[in-house]
Amino acid sequence: MLKLLQCLLLLILSMNVFAVEKITISGLFKNKAIVTIDGKQRLLNVGEPSPEGVLLISANAKEAVIEIDGEQKTYTLSQHIGSSFKKPAGRNTVSIAPDRGGMYEVNGSINEFQVKFLVDTGATSISMNKHHARRIGIDYKFEGKEGLSETASGLDKIYIVNLKTVMVGGIKLHDVQAAVHDGDFPRIILLGNTFLGRVKMIREGQMLMLEEKPY
Repeated sequence: MLKLLQCLLLLILSMNVFAVEKITISGLFKNKAIVTIDGKQRLLNVGEPSPEGVLLISANAKEAVIEIDGEQKTYTLSQHIGSSFKKPAGRNTVSIAPDRGGMYEVNGSINEFQVKFLVDTGATSISMNKHHARRIGIDYKFEGKEGLSETASGLDKIYIVNLKTVMVGGIKLHDVQAAVHDGDFPRIILLGNTFLGRVKMIREGQMLMLEEKPY
């Protein structure tokens, strides 16, 4: 009986695999890929097969290796993005995939210095610790306005500063307010509402899209 069930399962999986006729890569990230399989958009993680039996072997920002029916092929990002992820004419957009914990991290820059952000819609402003500020070259005690911020561990001394530029993907904003915590919190720079409030946020399934607002 068990052997019969196994055979039926293999038959069903093989039917799903052979049903795959067209795959389009819409987005590439480390260990993740947004793909459209016969018109259905999927977010694939390495090692986790889709309902159609499509398996992502590896992925980075340039290409993805995908296995179908035991055969592996390398795919690059399609120039024709699926309709849900189509870039609006004349506007920059950034697509961010969640990590395994459901958090959204994205690379960017502050004052032309490369940093990593954690998207935090609950943060009033971009927030960083004193070590981040020093590496970026922000003299927060001289340039900033002193204040207090409530954190999980209590009140934390902060300095309010203005950043010349903040860039995420192709979206570049000027004169963005930020808070520098005079301590080790936060561990990663928080991309808060002084940036997020000036862009359009769109949720497409698990993906988070930031879109430049028209001016």
